Amino acid sequence: MTQLNPTDDPAYRLFQQRFGAMRRARSTETALTVAVVVLVFVVSAVWTEFSPTKILEGMPRIGEYFGKLLSIEPTRGADPVPVLAFGHIFGGTKEPQSIAYWFYRFDVYARLLWQTVQMAILATAMGFAAAAVLCFPATGTLLRLRPVVFVLRRLLEILRTIPQVVLAFIFVWPFGIGPLAGILAIAIHTTGALGKLFSELNENADLRAVEGIQSVGGSWLAQMRYGVLPQVLPGFLSYGLLRFEINVRSSTIMGFVGAGGIGMELKRTIGFNIYEEVSAICILILLVVVVLDLASERIRHRFIGHFV
Repeated sequence: MTQLNPTDDPAYRLFQQRFGAMRRARSTETALTVAVVVLVFVVSAVWTEFSPTKILEGMPRIGEYFGKLLSIEPTRGADPVPVLAFGHIFGGTKEPQSIAYWFYRFDVYARLLWQTVQMAILATAMGFAAAAVLCFPATGTLLRLRPVVFVLRRLLEILRTIPQVVLAFIFVWPFGIGPLAGILAIAIHTTGALGKLFSELNENADLRAVEGIQSVGGSWLAQMRYGVLPQVLPGFLSYGLLRFEINVRSSTIMGFVGAGGIGMELKRTIGFNIYEEVSAICILILLVVVVLDLASERIRHRFIGHFV
C-alpha cells in the first residue's frame, strides 16, 4: 500500500499557504503595535520631560521630609528641636517631641474627617441612584431605541471624563466654599463611573427572564425590575461599595479647592510647613480609609453571599 505524502494534497498545500500568510500578518501586526507603543512612550516622555536621570537624582530627597519630621523642626527658632524623640513620645500636648503634640487638635481633625466621610456617603448615594436609573436605558441589549442609548452613553462618558477637582472648582463659584461643592462634584463623577460599570453588568445579564416577562405582556420597567435587576444587583452593590472607598479618598482632595472636608485643613498645614500636623492628618486619613475598606469588604462579601 502506497503511503500518501500530505504535501501532495492540494487542500493541505492551500491550508499551509493561508496559515503561513495569517502568521506573517499577525507577526507584522504585533511588530507594528510594539513600534507604535514605543513611539508613543518616547514622545510622551519627551513632551512631559520624563527622565530616569531626574528620578535617580530626586530619589534621595524623598527621605528629607521624613528626616525633618522625625529629627529636627526648622521652624522653631534658631536652634533645631527634635520633633519625635522616644524619650518624650508619650509626653503631654506641650511637648514637641510627643505624639500628643501632633494630635493636640484632634477634635478639629475628627470633625473634619467625619465631614469628609459624610461627603463621600452623600455623593456615593446620589451617584449610585442616578447611575442605577440611567444604566438600563443606556444598555443596547435592553433598549432598542439606538438614539437614546447613544445619547445616554455619551452623557455618562462626559460625566466621568471631567476631573472631580475641576468640577469642585466650578461648583465653588456658585455655591461658595464648603462641602456642597465637593458633594456635587463627586456625585456627578460617580454617576458617570458607576453608570458605565452598571451598563456593562446589564449587557452580561441573561435575557431569558426578560423574554418571559415580555411574552406575558410585562412592561419594559417590569422586565428591568424582575428580569434584570435581581441578576445584577450584587454587582451593583459591590461596585457601589468600591466607589464609596474611592470617594472617601477623593473627598480629602476636594478641600484643596475649598470644597470642604479635611483637605482644607491639610492644605493649610502644608502651606505653613507644619510637619507634625501634616503627619497627624495623614495618619488619621490612612486609619479612616483602612477601617472603611475593611468594613466595606465585609459588607460586600455578605451581600454577595446573600444574593448569589
